[in-house]
Amino acid sequence: MAREMLRQGGRSARIQAEVHRTVQELLKSMDRGAITVPMIAERAGVTPSTIYRRWGDLSELLADVAVARMRPIADPDDTGALVSDIEAFILQYAEEMSSRVGRAMLVDVVGSVEGEAAAQCCRYTYHHLETLRERAVMRGERPFDIDEAIDRIMAPIVYHILFGDRELSPDYCRSLVDRFFGK
Repeated sequence: MAREMLRQGGRSARIQAEVHRTVQELLKSMDRGAITVPMIAERAGVTPSTIYRRWGDLSELLADVAVARMRPIADPDDTGALVSDIEAFILQYAEEMSSRVGRAMLVDVVGSVEGEAAAQCCRYTYHHLETLRERAVMRGERPFDIDEAIDRIMAPIVYHILFGDRELSPDYCRSLVDRFFGK
C-alpha cells in the first residue's frame, strides 16, 4: 500500500498529533485489545480511512505512537567516565522500558509488520551509544564497539523485558556492563 507523503506542519501534522494524542488517551483508559481504528477515528475527529491511509492498520499506528514516545529528548547523562556513562544509560533504559508502559511500547514496536518502527528504535539506541563512545574518545578513553554493546548489553535487556522471564535489577544491568568491559 502506498503511503501518503506527510508534510511538515499544516493539516497533516495536526491530524497526526490529534490521532497520537487520542491513542495515548485511550491506552491510559482501556486495554489495547479493546481499541479499534473506528474508535480512534471518531475521538480524533477523522475518518477511519484517514488512519488506514496513513498507517495501514492499527498495529502500525500503535507502533508509530510508541516510536514517537520513545524519541530521545536529550543525550545520555555525562558522568565523566565511559563505564559509568554506559551504566547510567543502561540503568535508565532498563527502568523505563521494563515499566508496564515501556514494555507495552516495545511490544507495539516489535509487533509492527513493516519494521520501520523497530528500525527507528534501534537508531535511537545506536545514536545514544555513539554519543557515549564519542565522549569517551574526547576524554582520551578507549572507544568501544557499538554493535558489541548492543549484542552483549542491550539485547539481553530487551529480551528479558519482552519475555518477562526475570527482573531487570540494577545489579543485573551492572553485571552486563561489567562483563562487557571485562570486569
